[in-house]
Amino acid sequence: MAQAKLKGQASTALRKRKPEMNTTKPGQPRVLLADDDRSILDALGAVLESEGFEVIRAANGNEAVEKFRELRADIVLLDLNMRVKGGWDTFERLTGIDPLLPVIVITARPDAYPAARAAGAAALMQKPLNIPVLLEAARYFLAQSDEQRLSRITTHQPQTHYLA
Repeated sequence: MAQAKLKGQASTALRKRKPEMNTTKPGQPRVLLADDDRSILDALGAVLESEGFEVIRAANGNEAVEKFRELRADIVLLDLNMRVKGGWDTFERLTGIDPLLPVIVITARPDAYPAARAAGAAALMQKPLNIPVLLEAARYFLAQSDEQRLSRITTHQPQTHYLA
């Protein structure tokens, strides 16, 4: 039942999506980076910007959802362990707005992969982050067509990549 509902929401989102990315500068993908650790927001944000991404920073889940509604993003890097509105609640709200949104879950939790897979996250990476792998994964998910994203979340076994 839940799978059918998700498929319906995703199909509706696919019809409503514009083919271009939500960017202010042509060719510059927009990343929503949500983490309550200021040092990660600053350091990872700076790396992403140096690699050609436009970065929207959010220090908690509520802020992430508000900024996503206002600015939209092409991909989300989402920490699970945030004090204000946790990562899974934020994930549900973001993917409720855009079911095809690729979300890479970043976490220090060693047991989060099964939940990430069940939720339909694009990928999961444990901290400490492997930046080159994270950048490669972000580019991979940004290059996916809406049909590929729909397939990832509507199969009987959602395809979530574990990034090491």
